[in-house]
Amino acid sequence: MMMNKDNFSALVMAIGVISLIVGFGVYFNSQELDKVIGSGQGGGTTNFFPSTQVVQEVGNDSIRVKKAQFSIDKSQFKKAPEFEKVTGFINTKPISLADLKGKVVLVDFWTYSCINCIRTIPHLVDWNQKYSNNGLVIVGVHAPEFTFEKNIDNVKDAVQRFGIKYPVVQDNDKGTWDAYENQYWPRKYLIDKEGYIRYDHIGEGGYTETESVIQALLNERNTELGLNSALTSSDDNNNTATETTTSASQNAQSIDFSKINSPELYFGYQFARTPLGNPEGFKPDQTVDYSLANIGSNIKPNVIYLDGTWKNNADNMELQSETGSIALVYSAKSVNIVAGGKGEINVSEDGSTLVGKYRGADLSKGGKFTTDGQRLYNLSIHDDYGAHSIVLDIKGKGFQAYTFTFG
Repeated sequence: MMMNKDNFSALVMAIGVISLIVGFGVYFNSQELDKVIGSGQGGGTTNFFPSTQVVQEVGNDSIRVKKAQFSIDKSQFKKAPEFEKVTGFINTKPISLADLKGKVVLVDFWTYSCINCIRTIPHLVDWNQKYSNNGLVIVGVHAPEFTFEKNIDNVKDAVQRFGIKYPVVQDNDKGTWDAYENQYWPRKYLIDKEGYIRYDHIGEGGYTETESVIQALLNERNTELGLNSALTSSDDNNNTATETTTSASQNAQSIDFSKINSPELYFGYQFARTPLGNPEGFKPDQTVDYSLANIGSNIKPNVIYLDGTWKNNADNMELQSETGSIALVYSAKSVNIVAGGKGEINVSEDGSTLVGKYRGADLSKGGKFTTDGQRLYNLSIHDDYGAHSIVLDIKGKGFQAYTFTFG
């Protein structure tokens, strides 16, 4: 039995506030959940020791740049592994790490529907524009999380949509991922001109620090090659002599992870970290009729609830009836869904259709979106962090829901 749409939305709105007040206090005192939420903040950065120090001497009419050379024992560093088992190349002919010897290389592990990766891309695009002529080569290693991300045409569309001009290698078999012993999206490695890994950053954040290391490694390279160019960081845009400011891209998003109280929520039984809210739960590879008619006031925060007939796939839920609904109570500033298949979706939040200033970038003025591919769709974005209830009413057999992510 499927619940009437208006009753369904009203139910979620009516009990959402009570659930949030009671539920968040209990749910977010979990140490394990703290690890999951905190994993997007970034960390695990290696200490960096430059072998070239750039010093500015400011005179009355000019700025002089001096470079001091130091000796570093590189036996403490690991040689960067080669790109292994690459299944495709975008924005480049086939390349290997050996082809890039003599350059400073930034290897970025990413996947195109990951919100944490998406938020780092403006910085990478900016660094590519600023430093590619000074010896920096960025290589994006696209290592899929979901099956649809193995389709290179999907990746090419994403590369174009995000304005990525640097080389991207497709790592469908996780050969390069495994060679680097990586476990995270995103993760950045900075490799010096001799092929040593000199810096390693996990997750988002650390952009100013990362850019400073890029500059330092380029200075090392250019000094060893006898080039006169020297890059220095400065907050003074009036200083023009060989300076590059370390500033955030205009398109970059500012995120306070301490205020996001909802973890990523997966629809597929293989990836799910929490059970469904419906009593039927996950039924691997089965088609199940879900209903909220008997849920009552037991809706919990950060738990997905379904209405309609859905097929339980390993990495998604696929709508089998002509209509269906998804309900969620969350706490964040913005919410996204990774979705695909065919569907027309009406989005309501806190009991009203999302037609005002808080409607997401992918919603029409009427609070709707139509899936145009397997990708991330931004549903709602607020001025500040807080608790909200959201309902997606779907028309279209074959709609696929993969994950909710938050910002």
